[in-house]
Amino acid sequence: MDLSETLRISVRSLRSHRLRAALTVIGIVIGIAAVVTFATFGASLKADVVSEIEGSSANEVYLVATEADEGGFGGAGQPVFTEYDLSQLRDIAGVQRVVPRGIVPVSAVSHDNETIAQRQVTATNATAFDTATFESGRPFENGASEAVVNRPAAQLFPGNLSTGDTLSITRSSGDRVNVTVVGVVNGTGGQLPFSSFTEQPRVFVPADPFYQSVVESPNAVGNQRVYSQVTVVTDPADTTATQERVREYFASPRSDAAQLVPDGFEVSAQTNADLVDSIERIVTRLTRFVTGIAVIALIVGAVGIANIMLVSVTERTREIGIMKAVGARSRDVMELFLAEAVLLGALGAVIGVPLGIAGGWVATRYAEIPLELAPGWFAAAVAVGVLTGVVAGLYPAWRAARVDPIDALRYE
Repeated sequence: MDLSETLRISVRSLRSHRLRAALTVIGIVIGIAAVVTFATFGASLKADVVSEIEGSSANEVYLVATEADEGGFGGAGQPVFTEYDLSQLRDIAGVQRVVPRGIVPVSAVSHDNETIAQRQVTATNATAFDTATFESGRPFENGASEAVVNRPAAQLFPGNLSTGDTLSITRSSGDRVNVTVVGVVNGTGGQLPFSSFTEQPRVFVPADPFYQSVVESPNAVGNQRVYSQVTVVTDPADTTATQERVREYFASPRSDAAQLVPDGFEVSAQTNADLVDSIERIVTRLTRFVTGIAVIALIVGAVGIANIMLVSVTERTREIGIMKAVGARSRDVMELFLAEAVLLGALGAVIGVPLGIAGGWVATRYAEIPLELAPGWFAAAVAVGVLTGVVAGLYPAWRAARVDPIDALRYE
């Protein structure tokens, strides 16, 4: 029996049981659509996050002290970087700027009789805004009672904050301090690394005099401010070498951070490229995990195909006997039933892939991220659909091929 004849008979058999075949195909469609949806959303999420990170400066080295198994990007980090460390970093070859970042706990910010709950403001220095784009105003001056806000923070208040406005900050201790808003940064331009791709309201104040976290310096005399995160801006042509020199510094007892870091923690010096690699690995693993859960639906679909094919073998026992009586070989019978199973799997794949793409589009619209297709997953989904049909149809086809023609002709 040639291939065209096998396919013709298989299609005729499936068409004679349309409802049963349709219900079986639905199981495959759901499984493949779920796989494609999750794969598309994962690819879109990864592309969006990576594009945000890669859009920031490539010549920045991020310093943070986190648990050794977190790869250098876990949480806010431990406060271990002293003013002494900052001065030593500025003297390293290839370093252009050193930008510290500290958190000042607050309970609220107020303006013009309007109070907004706020958990923290960011303490840094004026160099944090050297490459920022301001909607209005300028960076604050170190040591002054001034503040810079980003656009979301300015929009918290009726009429929006503007330069020259007075902002009242209530510390977590209950003390209140007034600052003058001297600048509003546009979008994420003035935000620091690790937060540059979020649109949360942020208020920036000078570390001097607002930041009060101090520690006794192991290498210098007296107490010094201590920060949880530092960004080192390097010569763009020398970023990799500068990164290594920074790592060597923090590996030596010359640095305060090396002596202040708790047990089980380490100081990491990572660039945007390192961050991109970490994010890609995390999102890829998450996508594979969620997609693996969706494969369960494919398994259910395979069981459905196996079930319908076994029922078909039983129903067509007499037909099988007639086929063998007129010269059909066991191989021909097996190919016939296997072709029906493959057609069911292939039809599920053909319908499931575009349905999954549509589901991915809906998910990305809901998450407000650009759609990024994953062609590799689409090809894999189609292959899995066909393979599901093959695997699910093997036993029923083998069973049909073993039917004795004499017993089959007697079957009622």
